[in-house]
Amino acid sequence: MDPVIIAGAGPTGLALALSLARHGVPSIVLDEYDHAPSPSPERTAVLTPETASLVARLGHTRVYEDGATWTAWRTLRRRQETVRVEFGTEGHSGQGPSPLHITQERLEHGLRAAIGAQALARLVPGAHVDAVEQDDSGVSVRTRGANGTWWRGSHLVGCDGPRSTVRKLLGVRFPGRTAVDRHAVAALKVALPDEGVALLHREPPGPGAGPEVTARPLPDGVWRLDWLLPARGADLTSDELVSRVRGTLTAWCGSVPPYELLGSAEYPVHQRLARRWRAGRVFLAGDAAHLTGALGAQSVEEGLRDADNLGWKLSLAWHHGASDTLLDSYQAERRGAVGARLRATDQVLPLLRANGVWHTVRRSVLSGSARRYAELLTDSHIGRGPLGASPVYTRSPLALPAPRGSAPPSAGGPADAPSPLVAACATPPGGAVTDVPVTALDGTQGHLYEHLGRDLLVVLVAPGTGVWESRHWLTAGLMPRLAKAVSALPQRAELLVTDAYPGSTAHSVLLIRPDGHLVAVMTGCRPTELYAYADLARGGPPSPVEDPVPH
Repeated sequence: MDPVIIAGAGPTGLALALSLARHGVPSIVLDEYDHAPSPSPERTAVLTPETASLVARLGHTRVYEDGATWTAWRTLRRRQETVRVEFGTEGHSGQGPSPLHITQERLEHGLRAAIGAQALARLVPGAHVDAVEQDDSGVSVRTRGANGTWWRGSHLVGCDGPRSTVRKLLGVRFPGRTAVDRHAVAALKVALPDEGVALLHREPPGPGAGPEVTARPLPDGVWRLDWLLPARGADLTSDELVSRVRGTLTAWCGSVPPYELLGSAEYPVHQRLARRWRAGRVFLAGDAAHLTGALGAQSVEEGLRDADNLGWKLSLAWHHGASDTLLDSYQAERRGAVGARLRATDQVLPLLRANGVWHTVRRSVLSGSARRYAELLTDSHIGRGPLGASPVYTRSPLALPAPRGSAPPSAGGPADAPSPLVAACATPPGGAVTDVPVTALDGTQGHLYEHLGRDLLVVLVAPGTGVWESRHWLTAGLMPRLAKAVSALPQRAELLVTDAYPGSTAHSVLLIRPDGHLVAVMTGCRPTELYAYADLARGGPPSPVEDPVPH
């Protein structure tokens, strides 16, 4: 079986290659550049705890050391604090764990190092895609450059950025809006008040800072500062940038403290969404499929979610064959999620950027709708709410419909459809699960997220098991029957036990996809129902492959 070909060696392409490798699928990553990216300390990414955990289990084990978490987030208008969010360390206090702020250079360096240690992933520099052909059994890709030749793969994934050659060769349109926001950004080594606290400051006092500035801490005393610029206007000169830096530091510190400018840039924010993300054996991911940057939305974060979603589905196709339902679900889920985020941004952005809104806010104490808009803006920066939280794949062909008295579809599985009675759970079907302590059948204790990324997970909620040796409960209660049911599922699954899961009662059984999204939750062990849910998760029986490879 030919490897999966990935065009583009940014965070999305590298993460996809590592995800495939965890499933035993070889890949070739075509990098159009023949050298490592130049250091750009002002280019950073903010990752939610779920996505940071994904990066760690893909092999970038130092991601938390390379990035910075925050103790709090503050939103101010002039000198008044309007929103404050305190972060807990383990999700048991405040608003839960902080996002992780990391430079893109360190993120890519860690992912490249993981690729270098991975026998199943091959990174090819100096290979720019310029032709794509596909047939019923695979894809042929021609490259030019230092490694110009023809490559043969089972599938092709275009992760080659906003000017994607793969997307253009497919003839896929990329509609959207240009320059909905414009920003200047700088990385400064400086000591600021409230060390470790990120800040969004609207209308900061004093001259020179502009209408809005954001400060996010990085490791080693470095901060990234973003200034909102007029949507249309001349590029900032170096003197104007220094004026903004000094005006901002004066507003926060009372005077200009010593600082070192490490890097700066100016960039417009575009919002675009590709019409199609799949064409036969070719897929689009990352910036090749979407551009989302307004109101703090992170394109890197969305690209990593693309890789996590597509990786396990391509692995099923590579090893066993996959139904069109499963492969089409990538576009349905990820394009739907990014489209919903763009629509939410479009609804809020005009209100926040309109000249009159913050003048109205100035005469109030941010009450009513004005406070709600400020909280939405905060949400977009810290990864919560409709502008930032992990998506819920409610309209996926792999998701259960909302319970309305009818049984969920079995996606071509056994004739016995699942029960319409879905057990209580704080996570909705299609939503990202919560990281909870779990115990494996061999007694090994850890966290749920550590087990993601390979097989389906079946998690039994059994209070008290955390304090007993596994030999005491392996043969008790539901375990023997549940273990037998798990071994008979249509795809491989791992059985875990947890003391508790938010919103669930004792004897609840959760079925979780490899990317950490909930398929279903039920009460007790119902083998036929569990089988039907597992079949739903794989999109029904697979299409045959010509040369199946043992998993």
